[in-house]
Amino acid sequence: MQQRRIHTRQPLCENQELLLEEGPARHLTQVLRLKPGTTFTLFNGDGYDYQAQLTQISRREVTARVIEQLQPIEPTPNFSIHLGIGISKGERMDFAIQKAVELGVTHITPLITERCVVRINQERQEKRLLHWQQVVIAACEQSHRRRIPVCNEISKLDDWLAAEQEHTGILLDHRAEKCLMDLAPPSGGLCLLVGPEGGLSSTERRQAESNGFIGIRLGPRVLRTETAPLTAIAAIQTLWGDFR
Repeated sequence: MQQRRIHTRQPLCENQELLLEEGPARHLTQVLRLKPGTTFTLFNGDGYDYQAQLTQISRREVTARVIEQLQPIEPTPNFSIHLGIGISKGERMDFAIQKAVELGVTHITPLITERCVVRINQERQEKRLLHWQQVVIAACEQSHRRRIPVCNEISKLDDWLAAEQEHTGILLDHRAEKCLMDLAPPSGGLCLLVGPEGGLSSTERRQAESNGFIGIRLGPRVLRTETAPLTAIAAIQTLWGDFR
């Protein structure tokens, strides 16, 4: 049976007794229906997995004991991928974030662009960000990532472009003449820009290019907003990242 992996925000060390937060506690006891004495895996993003055992379950609290720190540590990625993606409708955005995490991105920034069909006020932005951060954590639990990618706050496209000028930037654009094979290997990582449904406007594409982003096409087909970043990330990892 596959070992259950659960994320906690608490510091972890061997022989530690800890009171689990509400979310992990509920998942272990109400979803997985584990009983005291059952072992499972905890991780908190420090690069390690920890073997733990449920020790007590009650209506008010669930406790566990950390048995040991499991080796080896997940190394810090030598090649980072920062995905900036235009906000799309619910399930499409969740799918893109989930699979991008599984494919190895290190940072994700949801972007407000001209053609975003989703309009989110400040209160809803905070709720959506918390939701997307949970999507990231769930993807790490499933894919056995021990370092958690950063899901940044929602940003306007022009602000994000200005902040990422120090990194190699790639703009996915089916009209572009270049492909990934035409680029020199980026040093240390890159930023990948993908538009929402309907893509980026011509003004936004010019703005990205003026900030140093290079337009890249992924073959002759026009890909959906949730397909394009995943295709690009897989190709990037194959050429320069940890698929090699």
